[in-house]
Amino acid sequence: MMNEKVRELLNAQINKEFYSAYLYLEFSNYFDDKGLEGFANWYMVQAQEERDHAMLFYTYLQNENQKVTLEAIDKPDKTFSCHLDVLKAGLEHEEYVTSLINDIYAAAYDVKDFRTMQFLDWFVKEQGEEETNANDLITKMELFGSDPKSLYMLNQELATRVYTAPSLVI
Repeated sequence: MMNEKVRELLNAQINKEFYSAYLYLEFSNYFDDKGLEGFANWYMVQAQEERDHAMLFYTYLQNENQKVTLEAIDKPDKTFSCHLDVLKAGLEHEEYVTSLINDIYAAAYDVKDFRTMQFLDWFVKEQGEEETNANDLITKMELFGSDPKSLYMLNQELATRVYTAPSLVI
């Protein structure tokens, strides 16, 4: 039987992942309003990833015969004064999600829930990639964002991102 604290943290993570999707849709809206469809696409793909992450947690709990409780998803409440603010908010959010995953992992470790730890291993790696991607976007924006031609090229690069479903087997 799964430890109650671990179950509660996993269940809460479903909500956090859906919130992440909402947040990235908000980022996509921001960039779409600014005429930067490539940036909007990048965050739309990011939102799709987050929805799938939520469903991975959902499926894991169901496969472990645990009750899933869905809660209300908060509305994103951030406002931005420039493009770089959005990218920095993305990195900040990914660092927050990393802390959540680490908290769940620590709780599972404390009760020797090796199955949940193994499940979370993929998310630990994924969060490293997410933080790297967010940092790379910030670096590129700081290097090229003030030059219209370079911003255009960066926007074109981001427009090529396509969604690839996670290959995690639960």
